[in-house]
Amino acid sequence: MKQMHYERLNETVFYEKLDNGLQVYILPKHGFSKTYATFTTKYGSIDNEFMVPGKERIKVPDGIAHFLEHKMFEEKEGDVFMEFAAHGASANAFTTFDRTAYLFSGTQDIEKNVETLLNFVQNPYFTDENVEKEKGIIGQEIRMYEDNPDWRVYFGLIDNYYQDHPVQIDIAGTVESISKIDKELLYRCYETFYHPENMLLFVVGAVNPEEMMELVRQNQAKKLYGKQGEIQRFYPDEPTSVANKRSVVHLPVGIPKCMFGFKEKTVGLTGDDLLKREVATEIMLDILFSPSSALYQKLYDDGLINEGFGADYSGETQYGFSIIGGDTKDPDALVSTVQNELKSVLANGIDEESFMLSKTKKIGEFLRALNSVEFIANSFTKYKFGETDLFKVADMLEKITLAEVNERMKDHMDFDQFAVSIVTSAE
Repeated sequence: MKQMHYERLNETVFYEKLDNGLQVYILPKHGFSKTYATFTTKYGSIDNEFMVPGKERIKVPDGIAHFLEHKMFEEKEGDVFMEFAAHGASANAFTTFDRTAYLFSGTQDIEKNVETLLNFVQNPYFTDENVEKEKGIIGQEIRMYEDNPDWRVYFGLIDNYYQDHPVQIDIAGTVESISKIDKELLYRCYETFYHPENMLLFVVGAVNPEEMMELVRQNQAKKLYGKQGEIQRFYPDEPTSVANKRSVVHLPVGIPKCMFGFKEKTVGLTGDDLLKREVATEIMLDILFSPSSALYQKLYDDGLINEGFGADYSGETQYGFSIIGGDTKDPDALVSTVQNELKSVLANGIDEESFMLSKTKKIGEFLRALNSVEFIANSFTKYKFGETDLFKVADMLEKITLAEVNERMKDHMDFDQFAVSIVTSAE
């Protein structure tokens, strides 16, 4: 078992790659009562065309990763949630564009709950009957989101950004796409992406790393996995330009919703390069759009935004985009004002004082977040799958310069890459 010590943060992560390929990371947090564990596969909604050595290339229906997540909790013997609850733990799962995570948090019987987590995820149970039943359940979920204004304005913007890449497709798929899923396809996806070579177990909290690692070793040694080889994932060639500049959806909302932002021109970054771009972008967005910014105050004083206005960035190897906005009485005036103000900032650059204030703020926010086992577990896996490290964030924030943030702003905020999504009740 290896150790990775982070002097500045006073954290030590214990690591081992097991014989079956599973990566196991354990972070003891002495003085914490809660333990949080995630068992995650590098498999999300965008991974719908793939191939492994010895098998033919296959394209599967949209939404199958999310469908598979739902089905994993169903076992022949009974309800997995009840088993966790019987040992004082709360379990959940989620699917994103890039990964699917199964997790629990608890304060007792941690060893038993870790075994339950490993065992149910590594014991799929799909039948024709339970797959058909799930189609109805997920179909209702999809229809519910189709009527959700916040969901529609968010995915409307992503759809405006992307022409061909599957990131534009709702994580749950469509009612039509999930109708094509059967148990054979589920098993094919499971056997490909739920192999230990493609998964990571992370445990953080009140645990003894040596004892926990031995428990995981013994659990995995009882299960037979052959070598799989590298998974090849195929994505369409995505044009640099946005698909649509503007979209409007009509739903019964009291106040219109408006989101806008910029699509990345450059993709393919990994590791520290990807992390540096994320850090620079988040500082830039904080300076421009946080409640302490001059632009936010102007928009608020003009009655164009409320407290729900904000900005976020999503940047992974295959895609990247910013999302800015919220509720507004006048979407067109909001967009026009922001565009004009951004053009002025782009011409003059961000000033040193604003940069240092935001940088200090971001470092403080990150250090405070390390008090949350939930934040650590979910973020650690995300960064590891991106070939970098959560605990490098503080150093990256320290090293980033004003010149790099200004350069990043000019690169990202290209109005040829700009798109707008609006949800309004007005015809």
